[in-house]
Amino acid sequence: MGTGPQPSSKLPKIYTKTGDKGFSSTFTGERRPKDDQVFEAVGTTDELSSAIGFAMELVAEKGHTFAEELQKIQCALQDVGSALATPRSSAREAHLKHTAFQEGPVLELEQWIDKYSSQLPPLTAFILPSGGKSSAALHFCRAVCRRAERRVVPLVQAGETDVNVAKFLNRLSDYLFTVARYAAMKEGSQEKIYKKRDA
Repeated sequence: MGTGPQPSSKLPKIYTKTGDKGFSSTFTGERRPKDDQVFEAVGTTDELSSAIGFAMELVAEKGHTFAEELQKIQCALQDVGSALATPRSSAREAHLKHTAFQEGPVLELEQWIDKYSSQLPPLTAFILPSGGKSSAALHFCRAVCRRAERRVVPLVQAGETDVNVAKFLNRLSDYLFTVARYAAMKEGSQEKIYKKRDA
């Protein structure tokens, strides 16, 4: 018989089976259906972070300095997810204090947008998602970000989450658009312009 290390029964399993019946738990311990608005918003935010992670790999390959900003944004999106998963209707004060989303990340995005916008040529036409791999990936992130924002707005209107969460996603879509254009410019890739087809 072998004398090698035996698998530990104490290791946590990746599956819990607690969601098999279509319900999941918020950070406050409340059980809600998996298609609840809260989980729609949390899930789309996670999808956005994953899209940014993919774009970040392409951006890093090209040596763009804003790759570090994208990683910082991913961390902020984790905080967005925590805030969303803590609905105010079932949260205690301790929950809210722990998962509050402040205005700081919103202001930081505005500074970054101004920094890159000042280096870009002015927009004179509607730009299609294009401009090379980095740029196209960032445009895709922008579209996912807009969807995340649409999922969050009803929660803000219902008083279930902080308005700063919606503000952050709104600014983030502007940031992603701006760095998509910046990436295209730095890589010397041509942005495609919308042209209306003749009938």
